Amino acid sequence: MSAATFEWDPGKDLENQRRHGVAFAKAQHAFADPARVIAKDVTHSREEVRFFCFGKVDDGILTVRFTSRDGKLRIFGAGYWRKGKKIYEQENQIR
Repeated sequence: MSAATFEWDPGKDLENQRRHGVAFAKAQHAFADPARVIAKDVTHSREEVRFFCFGKVDDGILTVRFTSRDGKLRIFGAGYWRKGKKIYEQENQIR
């Protein structure tokens, strides 16, 4: 696991587990992938800068939405989405 400190809202975590089947405790493992891809979320970055982390977790590519607050990475969304997998594969030149 990386040296980063993670945090999240417990209610948002439960909502994410219901909607996307991924707990934020598991989502933080995407950051440990040495081939991870970090991209700025230009669509949703209005009041604060937000990012995506695309990283391999278990047998899939997990997309994690996060921001940096007070020196911590705050996770607010995660799921195994096709678009994230495609970006990960393109950036890592996987065919």
